[in-house]
Amino acid sequence: MSALHGYGPPHMDLATPSRIERLCIERGLKMTGQRRLIARVLSDAEDHPDVEELYRRALALDARVSIATVYRTVRLLEEKGILERHDFGGARARYEPTEHGHHHHLIDVETGKVVEFEDEAHEAVMQAIAARLGFELVGHRLEMFGRRRAEPAPPAPPPPKAKRP
Repeated sequence: MSALHGYGPPHMDLATPSRIERLCIERGLKMTGQRRLIARVLSDAEDHPDVEELYRRALALDARVSIATVYRTVRLLEEKGILERHDFGGARARYEPTEHGHHHHLIDVETGKVVEFEDEAHEAVMQAIAARLGFELVGHRLEMFGRRRAEPAPPAPPPPKAKRP
């Protein structure tokens, strides 16, 4: 049994609140054992999981969690501004914490992999466009979709030199 209501494996420290759990507490949400587990899974995610993937990860930690609980919790966290929903193409919405910091996304259309990036030059261009159009920029979002280029073939070896008689 873990330190908290039996949710999660013994090696998972659920006694120390995850960053998403802290946000939930700050916003006055009641933290049940399963919500704590889901908040931990979301906090530990280094990708942008969809609800099905969150469920698989939570289920691996506690067989008692239900898909309905994951859906309800994700919807609640989105309503409270703790999670941000993204539609990167495909059939399912994907999520990340809103307090993840300002960044942009490049989505590989072949694999669905999401690459996060920051770019000061892009930020300057966005500010300049807004100013040119008479606006003060208060926020923006950039999601780019691409296909990884094939690696160039290594150069062919030079042809053998012709021997002279």
